[in-house]
Amino acid sequence: MMSDFSRRIYMRAAGPLALTAVLVTSACGADPAGSATRADGSQGEKTDVTAAMYPLQWLAGQVGGPDVTVTGLTKPGTEPHDLELALTQVAGLEKTGLVVYIKGVQPAVDEAVEEHAPDRGFDAATMVKTLPAVAEEGHEGGAQEEHGHEVSYDPHLWLDPARFATVATQLGEKLAAADPAHAQGYKDRAAKTASDLGTLDGEMSQGLSTCASDAIFTSHTAFGYLADRYKLRQVGISGLDPDAEPSPARLAEVAKVAKQEKVTTIFTETLVSPKVAEVLAQEVGAKTAVLDPVESQPANGDYLSAMRQNLTALQAALSCS
Repeated sequence: MMSDFSRRIYMRAAGPLALTAVLVTSACGADPAGSATRADGSQGEKTDVTAAMYPLQWLAGQVGGPDVTVTGLTKPGTEPHDLELALTQVAGLEKTGLVVYIKGVQPAVDEAVEEHAPDRGFDAATMVKTLPAVAEEGHEGGAQEEHGHEVSYDPHLWLDPARFATVATQLGEKLAAADPAHAQGYKDRAAKTASDLGTLDGEMSQGLSTCASDAIFTSHTAFGYLADRYKLRQVGISGLDPDAEPSPARLAEVAKVAKQEKVTTIFTETLVSPKVAEVLAQEVGAKTAVLDPVESQPANGDYLSAMRQNLTALQAALSCS
């Protein structure tokens, strides 16, 4: 029997999800648009890098530097998970030198790589130890995505700066192999990017080391890597796919736990409807705050600044000293 509370929340709303990939393509032919003056003053074709979503677009720009031209496939404020490739984008894969992506999170990209660049794919998820997907009810296991793609792992690996640093290093190696003339530049920038991510990781480790609470209540379970890295407990209203409405039983369970732990904050996200979280927060006497999964270009700043804003939000919600 559905409780009055569960019915109130269940009837109010739910929201969408996201995920990832980077398409790295070598510039071909004598296209004038590919020519540019490099940092050392020499002329030459740049490597075209097309990023399917913001975190990898940021990473490609940091590692590629003046030797690449980065283009994002997903417009700011758009759900990356909903990406559909135009015919021209798919056709462009025929000339792709390297495809860097996270398999299983964007079906259109997976299919295009399998058909047009099967021997040039680089799955970023294979560069790190992944975490298992968490289903809506909180059990580990594969989660069936809305578009029919089976996801056996949580793809939000960029929310752990340490893992993201590993991806940066490996991206530098791949770009160096694809463009040997500028190999050292890629490797040097990859090392610098990994160092910057290491600094961020240290700040977050220290900032979240002494908190009164370790439970983060989120719209959906996008923050598994962050929680795993900094020894936090994630309690998601929805599973990995927020397009799927949480069950009444799940809503009641989350509300019960939130009340028991005297939770002060229910986190919403930048690209997901906050309605369910807002109703839940009102029911348990908590407030809402934004915890950004950094799936889209921040209004101000970049990946690093967005993650530092997340640190500030977590410290306030968890009463960290």
